Amino acid sequence: MPLTPKLRCRHQTPPLRVVLVEPEIPPNTGSIARTCAATGSPLHLVQPLGFRIDDRSLKRAGIDYWHLVDVHVHPSLDAFIAQHGDARLHLFSSQAERSYLEAEFQPGDALVFGKESVGLPRELLQRHSERVWGIPTSGRVRSLNLSNAVAIVVFEALRQNGSLADTFVE
Repeated sequence: MPLTPKLRCRHQTPPLRVVLVEPEIPPNTGSIARTCAATGSPLHLVQPLGFRIDDRSLKRAGIDYWHLVDVHVHPSLDAFIAQHGDARLHLFSSQAERSYLEAEFQPGDALVFGKESVGLPRELLQRHSERVWGIPTSGRVRSLNLSNAVAIVVFEALRQNGSLADTFVE
């Protein structure tokens, strides 16, 4: 089957950093890895993980793009922050009082998402309260799927920084 031309955007420099704190569900992380591959965003996984990195379901969810993702594993969020102190943190929570559309994203920012079952620790959200954002929903659901939330935020950050304005067909 011949490949058809694809709409592409320019890579953002420095790239956004997608940070998953203690992710639990392999298919979510696989889908997020695919979003990272599609946007050139490094994926940072903060331990403990609810799966092994070589888990078949994780790779299956990421289709055949896993090798295109710049994956980093950190023993804690503090270790990530120590290593990437230049990154501005944006934390995402279903309990946020402000919309992600109010955030002013910059290249190199760290987009931090919590585990599927409980999100980010309350103490962390309180410590960085000026950088906690949520995605508004109109229904009675508790929250969006983690992989959907990451995709929404990553593409908004790319849009804000002009990465999606300069598209081309390859």
